[in-house]
Parts: sequence; structure tokens; C-alpha cells
Amino acid sequence: MTAEGLLRTLRQDLRDGGLFGSFLVRDLHTGDEVGIEPDIELPVASLVKLPLAIATLERVRRGELAGDRALEVRPGRITRPGPTGLTRFRHPARVAVDDLLYLATSLSDNTAADALFGLTPPARVDAMLGELGLTGIAVRHTMDELTDTPVERLRTQEAHLAHSLAIDAGTVGRGHRLPQLDVTRANTGTARAFTDLLQALWTPSAVHPEVTARLRTLMGDNVMRHRLAPDFSSDSSSWSSKTATLLNLRHEVGVVQHADGAVYAVAALTESRVPAATQPGAEALMAQVARELRDHLRHG
Repeated sequence: MTAEGLLRTLRQDLRDGGLFGSFLVRDLHTGDEVGIEPDIELPVASLVKLPLAIATLERVRRGELAGDRALEVRPGRITRPGPTGLTRFRHPARVAVDDLLYLATSLSDNTAADALFGLTPPARVDAMLGELGLTGIAVRHTMDELTDTPVERLRTQEAHLAHSLAIDAGTVGRGHRLPQLDVTRANTGTARAFTDLLQALWTPSAVHPEVTARLRTLMGDNVMRHRLAPDFSSDSSSWSSKTATLLNLRHEVGVVQHADGAVYAVAALTESRVPAATQPGAEALMAQVARELRDHLRHG
């Protein structure tokens, strides 16, 4: 199938499944790439933890922060399904910066991430991205602001109402009545920008090798394996990634490394048009689309 025919088919598959998708897959050896709407700006939710990790690790490398410095972290005390790590703790804990990085990146722990944002605020993280030549990602706020959405005020069985608001309250210019989904106020990025970030982590770049090595390890230890991992993990390939979920947003960005040496960066950012909190079909569809784009690059 030609690239045009494949993209036409995949766009229709996404529409049929109730998804809007922004995808990009890039061969990190050749630079060849294929994508669907890769330059659409979207709120990135927990994907912002990758820039946060880069900034934190770079400051540790420079000696501005100590990796073994222990911080007193207040518990998140969130009991609804979903959040992980310190976000679910009921009592204060002392945790080292290095371990907060693991919790924030590999477990997507919002409370751990906000402890790191306390050391390196969003504006500083955003500026450091610019210093490293990583453009197209805007870091504007901490993770705490993501917890104040309608879904936190509704009973679990009413979650579909929050998703209906997320779907219907947007504007043509990608503004939104919910600030977490408004691209002028949220942390935002594009599939292309995150593919560029992945390339900077897996190939020589302005990001220091000590930083890239540590962050590749953290992404390889990602415990969230339900989205793209089933389509990219095997005995002959490894998948290192970061996921993000917020209301009707489902994202994942990562790198698949094959035993034969091939390496592909994959960015999948999606919005669901289906008002439901649990959508295994959407998870499978976004993985299928990402896999077919990768297969097109790998096999032609």
C-alpha cells in the first residue's frame, strides 16, 4: 500500500473508532518519518514529566541539585482509581530526588512530579528546553492543576458526564472551557516536538549523555504497559515510553529498539469523542495505528 493509501485508511479507522489522532513515527537512523497530523498542538498531561526529568537531571549533572537530597513530601491522599505512588500515600514521606525521578517518570506519580517542580518550576523547565534546542513543547503549570477537573467532583459512575464536557466544551481554535484542555493555558506539545525530544534522548544531541542515559533507563522501566507496549514489545524488541491520560486524552511517546539494530521513535497523541472513562478499544486502536505506521517505515 502507498503511504497516501495507508494514511487515508488509518484516518478512517480513527474516525470510526471515535478518535482524533496526531501521530508521528521516525526512523532514528535514516530520519525517514510518516505521520498523521503531527503538528497539531494538544495538551500533553503527564508527558510534561519528560521535560521535567530532563531539567532535573541536567541540574543534578551541573551540581545545582543533589540526587541524594531527601525531600519531605506531603501525601496526595487521592483514593479514586488511577493515580499511583505518593499520590495515593496517606502520610508524609521523605524521598530522595533520584527516587522522585523514578516515581514521576516510571510510575507517572503526580505528587512526586510536583515535588520536583518545587525545585525546578515550570518556567525554568520551559527555559531549559529552549537552551537545549527542544522546541514545540510549552511547560506552564504543575501537575496539581490537572487534578482539579470535573471528574474529581463526580461519582465514579458519573465519569461519563465529565468526559462529555471535555468533548463538547472545546472551541474551533483549540481553546476550552476546562483550562487543562485549553492549549493557551495547558502544558502543550505536538507529536513532532515529542519525536524530536525522543531523538535527542536516543541519538547524539545537546542533551548531555549522562542525562539521556538515565532518562532512557527510566522510560524503559515504565510500568504503564497497556497502551502501545503490547504492539511494540517482544522477545526481539524493547519498548521505552511515557504515557499520559487526562479526561478524553490518551497519549504515549516512546522508542522501539529491534534486535537487528533498527530504532524508531513513536509519538501518539489522541482525543476521544466517546464519553466514557474506560475505553480499551481506544487503547488498542491507537496502538494499531502506531504499529501500522512503524511497519510502513520498516517494511515499506
